Amino acid sequence: MEGEVFMMKLRPHQERIVNKMSTTPKGQVIVPTGGGKTMCMIKDAQREFNSCSWDVFVKRPERKTVVVVSPRILLAQQHCDEFEEFLGLHPMLQRKILHVHSGDTSYESTTNPDEISEWNSKQYRFNKLIFTTYHSLHRIQESGIKVDSIYFDEAHNSVQRHFYPATEFYAGLDNIRCYFFTATPKYNKSIDVPSMDNEEVYGEEIERISPRELIDSGYILPPKLLVKDLEMTEAGRTPVSKESTHLIETIDESNVDKILICARRTAQIVNLLDETDFTKELASRGYSWMYITSKTGAYINGKKVDREEFFEVLNTWGKEDGKRFVVLHHSILSEGINVPGLEAALFMRNMNHIAISQTIGRVIRTGDSNKKFGLVAIPVYDRVGISTAKKVTAMVETILA
Repeated sequence: MEGEVFMMKLRPHQERIVNKMSTTPKGQVIVPTGGGKTMCMIKDAQREFNSCSWDVFVKRPERKTVVVVSPRILLAQQHCDEFEEFLGLHPMLQRKILHVHSGDTSYESTTNPDEISEWNSKQYRFNKLIFTTYHSLHRIQESGIKVDSIYFDEAHNSVQRHFYPATEFYAGLDNIRCYFFTATPKYNKSIDVPSMDNEEVYGEEIERISPRELIDSGYILPPKLLVKDLEMTEAGRTPVSKESTHLIETIDESNVDKILICARRTAQIVNLLDETDFTKELASRGYSWMYITSKTGAYINGKKVDREEFFEVLNTWGKEDGKRFVVLHHSILSEGINVPGLEAALFMRNMNHIAISQTIGRVIRTGDSNKKFGLVAIPVYDRVGISTAKKVTAMVETILA
């Protein structure tokens, strides 16, 4: 088992990224969703922990602190699990873990800067891994602890007004390794608005991996587009019963087992489930159903569950051959969260190009050997659907270019 970490097999594009990170202290890594950017972080962190030099003054190895920044608490927890899955195979990589966010975790956790500083002082014998969110990163900054390497995941979030100051702070430090990972870099034309083309903060692009390279190599699947033209109505005036019918027709034509539905708003999901025969129609076709939003929480087949159970079931169903299910959400599953097995994304709402790209990325990950493409479906029955279809079509064409 010990050798498995050092023999951790990287794909060719991951090797290029990790090798360039070893010689470049700051920069952007542009990788399509499904391209394995987390593995690049893990491999780089492993190398950093293994490279600790001997401190002659205290007569012990000089330990390193690595910070991983995520857009959501759920993704921070997922990152921690993935890091531990691989780094945990090697007993010599002694490390301590801290979570700096407001979510529940089995590891030590705090958002208090004084407690972060105290924890850091107590762990001087160990390498340290800190998992945080953009929302809480400033707490680590306020703690004053030394950070050796920091990985910004879904880095397009870093340009947001509330998140940018802490991002700029760490990017501007000397003697820190700083990397920005995203499939969808965020650029702004105004000089007064943060933008990822600001090389002083974000550095140059270390590597940009094209979707076509990953498709041709078999690491992600090509998206397949289904634009379902339906009876037109005025935007906002489609009866919820009609929306249910449109959805079922699109699901029938999709002819896949595991479907992600991107709803226009939380109320649309609630109305579909409470005021129509949508769930009965799903059940008659052998589908289970689940949904999650920030407003309502999580439900599985009508039963309210906590988030941990929701994602456990979602992952189990995703890996289960022949399991048919539909998962509805407004935005919480669009970015970062790895849901295995999804075969189709059904767009009911308009999005910006970043959200569209991230959502398509949920379904073009490779699954079982029978999965040949990721289906991208849009039911078109009003002006919103027409606009959404145009944007999604353009994004699919870009991916396939």
